[in-house]
Amino acid sequence: MTHAAFAALALLVYTYAGYPLLVLLWSRLAPRRVQLRSDFEPSVSVCIAVHDGERYLEDKIRSLDTLDYPRDKLEILLCSDGSNDGTEALARALAERDARIRVFSLPRRSGKPSALNLLRREARGDVLLMTDVRQTLAPSALRALLEPLADPGIGCVSGSLVLAGETGPSAYWRYEYFIRRCEARRGSMVGVSGSLYAVRRGDFEELPPDVLLDDMFVPLSLVRSQKRTVLSVDAVAYDEACDDDREFGRKVRTLAGNYQLVAKMPWLLVPGKNGVWFELVSHKLLRLVCPWALLLLFVVSTSLAFDARLGAGVALGWRAVWLSQLLFYGLALLGSRAGRVGVVARTFVVLNAAAVVGLWRFLLGSQAVTW
Repeated sequence: MTHAAFAALALLVYTYAGYPLLVLLWSRLAPRRVQLRSDFEPSVSVCIAVHDGERYLEDKIRSLDTLDYPRDKLEILLCSDGSNDGTEALARALAERDARIRVFSLPRRSGKPSALNLLRREARGDVLLMTDVRQTLAPSALRALLEPLADPGIGCVSGSLVLAGETGPSAYWRYEYFIRRCEARRGSMVGVSGSLYAVRRGDFEELPPDVLLDDMFVPLSLVRSQKRTVLSVDAVAYDEACDDDREFGRKVRTLAGNYQLVAKMPWLLVPGKNGVWFELVSHKLLRLVCPWALLLLFVVSTSLAFDARLGAGVALGWRAVWLSQLLFYGLALLGSRAGRVGVVARTFVVLNAAAVVGLWRFLLGSQAVTW
């Protein structure tokens, strides 16, 4: 049993601490350069799939209006995915005032992939700027995305999502952003921020209509053509941090989507075919195993802590491991009442619970593609 407990502990330590430190060191010792060009000014189609986004739409268009980019090289495409509020009417009113805006609609709610596929077919720009309706953009965001995209070896460029507010999910996002930044500097990321990324129109494959994670499907599809996905720290999108309850639903969808991607793209599991195999396994797939490692560690350490056959020193060590877990889960139950540590502990538990629910929904095929 001790071997199982040590294996579970090693997996957890590597996934949440070892890999981030390893990719940080790797990015410092062997960074891969990107050829930046500040004069790269292709035509750009801004693609926004939206469902019931009336309350965000005017601010979003105003944000796009402030982009530091030639107006005659920019078009804005909106697709209302079965909206029930005034999204479509407001979008068409905005289009009457700005000829760059074109509005499309799906009469029945079909999901983001179907909306993005429609926009891809209608786009005229050489580059697609994918963004969501909720986030506003910094004026320099588009140019910052295009500078690395001028490098022919770069297939996709992710923006940087900045969250306002201090919550457990915002702390987790800063941790996640750190890993992505290191991966991008070392070579290539395995996912982008769905709120802001740029890709050449010719590199944007038709999305399967049921795919849950376009922000992973797109960059991973580019791996086959040996194109990298990198991060532009100066391409900023702004949003509000959410609480654990809202984050739980989002993470269930994301983690169910990870299982789905492997099922749809089994070549991702083959090191020789997947150029970011190590990053994908270490960053994404091992996290799917962590809930079971946590359960195994707790069950085995509980048993060993009270095993009379063990020496007093060994039993005491396992009792400390067991009590540490009890303390951690107690802090998670208390949440904000236990201060910052409790907030982070609760988010950690919520995210691992989401991985279990995500697996269940994937197996049942019950995770909706609509968002």
